[in-house]
This record gives sequence, structure tokens and C-alpha cells, in this order.
Amino acid sequence: MRIALFLTGFGAFLNLNATQPLLPLFRDLFHASELQVSLTVSAAALGVALAAPLAGLCADRLGRKPVIVVAMLGVALATGLAATAFTLNQLIGWRFLQGIWVPGIAAVAMAYVSEEAPAGAVGQTMATYVTGTVLGGFFGRFLNGLIAPVLGWRIAFVWLGLLTVLSACLTAWRLPPSTRFVREGTRGTPLGAFRAHLHNRQLLATYAVGGSVLLSLTATFTYVNFYLADPPFHLGPAALAMVFGVYLIGAAVTPLAGRLIDRLGFRRALLLALATGAVGILVTLAPSLWAVLAGLTCLASGVFACQAAASSQVGLAAGHARSSAAGLYVSIYYLGGALGSVIPGFFWAATGWPGCVACVLLVQAFSALIAYRYWKKDEGTW
Repeated sequence: MRIALFLTGFGAFLNLNATQPLLPLFRDLFHASELQVSLTVSAAALGVALAAPLAGLCADRLGRKPVIVVAMLGVALATGLAATAFTLNQLIGWRFLQGIWVPGIAAVAMAYVSEEAPAGAVGQTMATYVTGTVLGGFFGRFLNGLIAPVLGWRIAFVWLGLLTVLSACLTAWRLPPSTRFVREGTRGTPLGAFRAHLHNRQLLATYAVGGSVLLSLTATFTYVNFYLADPPFHLGPAALAMVFGVYLIGAAVTPLAGRLIDRLGFRRALLLALATGAVGILVTLAPSLWAVLAGLTCLASGVFACQAAASSQVGLAAGHARSSAAGLYVSIYYLGGALGSVIPGFFWAATGWPGCVACVLLVQAFSALIAYRYWKKDEGTW
């Protein structure tokens, strides 16, 4: 199961942020501004946020595995179509379509784990999936940045599409069919399921934590580029791209975090992960490149552990209609990510990087307060 979930996460996020290293190329190719070409990134995130609730409802009625596999093939098709774009608007449209399919993988996989993972191993199983998403996100950026300058950006998209098809086939082969899935068609209307979720305080707290988690990550890895490009670091674009290598360390840490979640419980593990991230973001204030990289590594590792804890909590807090609950989680998660590129900008304009650090710390403190107040305690074995 875990190998299949790793492949599922890898295929889901292989394409989501893959255009980031190509933005300068698109700016020159389409004679567009930085804001215009950045829509190739935000369009996919917007698609995820809008489609996530619908994906959850579909999976609550059609089943988990079929929706996951079809959604992966849908992402692959949209990726291939993106390679045919001749205008920036066409590319943005195909990127939006890619995002529309992603929740059918991400939200439904969360529900699948909450139902099918062995007792006492939900955290480890979810961490395996999260590790796949982290590596998929990094590899998509790396592959595009490697292929596009040599063979062209269209060929890069074709390769990503083929890898997504391969991931879908392996998921269809290795992911066990659901054995505990209960169809939700007889339990009321879709609006009834959403109404129940929105009256569940523990679930609402989990949504708030998830959105805050991605807000912190987006804020950090957006504005740290400006921080490192200015004195005393003076890093160029290529060096800034390599900063994302800290994601790989976070991917290695995430499975360990899964075991910690199962031992400590979701709430205590989340608080520990938030503390780790807080220490990391504070370390980045030191005027040393190695200190900044170490701090970013701690921050990323803490955030990925938070994501595993919050994702695992969704299904348990929902009780029933888990896919629709996960769909709402994914929607708010990506709305938080969108805010992560906007809200810290005001802090940056006022005080620069220290202001962004303060913003991230405030968001993490909010997450800790919400989880401590509304998540159940004493879930772990300690």
C-alpha cells in the first residue's frame, strides 16, 4: 500500500508547480510581464482550490481508487495538451485544467489512508504519501529546468505527461482496492455533508491548520529569494533554484515524522513540528548562507511533518463522508497557499525579511493555538 501511495503522491504533484523554473523563459517567449507568466503557477493552484470539494463528493459516491486513477490520467492529458499551447493564455488555460484534476488524487488519497491504513499506522502511511508529493514537486521543477533549455519547454511537458501516465498505471496496479469504503449516496445530499463538516469544530480547526501550513511554506520560499538575492548573499537565479534542494531533506524527514505522529499523537506531534519550523525561520535571520539553508531545512521539515499530521487528522475528525471533508481541506489548504504570496508582501514592504519572519511566526503561533484548543489530546501511545 505504501509504495502505491508514494507513487500516487509523486504523480499528483509532479506537475503542479513545474512551471516555476520556466517563468523567465515564458516571459521572453510570450513577451509578457512577470505577473502574467506567474499565472501559469497560480492558475493550477486555483483549479485545485475550486475543484477539491467536488472531487471529494465524487469519491464518496464512486469509490476511492477509481477516482484516483482517472484523475491521474486527467492530469497527464492536461499536461500533454499544455505542450500544444501557442499563446500564454492557452498555456494558462491548460494549467488550470491540470489543477482541476489534482484534487481527485490529493483529497481522495487522504480519505483512502484514513480508511485503509492499519490501526496505529495512519501517521506513517500518510507520511509516505506526503513524501511522494514532496519528491514529485521537486522532481517536476528539476526535470523542467533540466530539459527545457536543451530540448524545449514543450518536450519537458511531454516528459512530465508520460511520467504521470506511468505513475497512474503503477497506482492502478499496486494500490489495493478499498475494503472499508462506505458509499455516501444514502446519507443525504452533498450540501448536507458540507453542512455537517462546517459544523465540526475539530474539522474546522484542521482546515485552519492546513491553510496556515501552506501559507507559511509559500511565504518563506517566495520571499527568501529576494532576501538571498540582496546583500550580503548576492545569489543568482541558478543558485536560488538550488535552494529548493532543502525539500529533499524534508522528504527524508517526513517518514520519521509519521512514526512520531503515531507515537505522540497528532496534536503533540503537530506542536513539536511547529516549534521546529519556528526555530528554523528564526535561524534564517543570521547573516550566513549556511545558517539560512539550515533554517530553511528545519522550516521545510517542520511544515511537511505538520502536513502529515493535519492530513491524517481530517479523516478521523470527519467520521463519515471523508472524501468531501478532505476535499474541503485541500481547497482551504491551497487558498492558504495563495495568501502566502500576498500577505507577507506587506511585511516585506515594511521591514524586509525580518517582517516576513514575523509573519510566518504569527501564522505558526495561530496554528499551534487552534490545534491545542480544538484537536483531541492523548491520541498517541506515550
